[in-house]
Amino acid sequence: MTMWVFGYGSLLWNPGINVAEKVLASLSGYARSFCMRSIHHRGSDEKPGLVLALDQTLNAYCNGVVLRVMTGDEDNALSYLRERELISSAYVEKMLDVTLLDGRVVTALTYVVDPEHVQYCGGLPLEEQAQIIAKAWGGRGANSEYLYKTASQLHKMGVADKELDWLVSRVAALSS
Repeated sequence: MTMWVFGYGSLLWNPGINVAEKVLASLSGYARSFCMRSIHHRGSDEKPGLVLALDQTLNAYCNGVVLRVMTGDEDNALSYLRERELISSAYVEKMLDVTLLDGRVVTALTYVVDPEHVQYCGGLPLEEQAQIIAKAWGGRGANSEYLYKTASQLHKMGVADKELDWLVSRVAALSS
């Protein structure tokens, strides 16, 4: 069985799995936003950062990519992704239908935020997000690096995200 994974944040530029195919795709009913506090990868318990998550939102959609896992590597990919993405229980693993650029619809493993989890922080004003991202640091590095790499990859793919673009400019100004 073919395994697809939907990427909308760090999976865009750091999948960490053996990818056989990468295709632009869109997921309906979810919005990409910095709505999850990061206490491991891009922040700490004492100074949480923010990471992107998919927040279920009526009439929303998120453009990203689907990654087709190399045949025979599905178990390794799933183990790796669960270790990486489910470090806390803030993400929920779901199988969701995504629409590929060519119109095909595939079911993809997707990590969405649990709005009941203590790390959920949906609705933070952009200025507050920028202030947090500019100062946070975690096990995988600076929170700002995560923002910059994600925004850069979206630009390379031709995907517009006005909020991320604003955050890139603001965080750069705060960091200088």
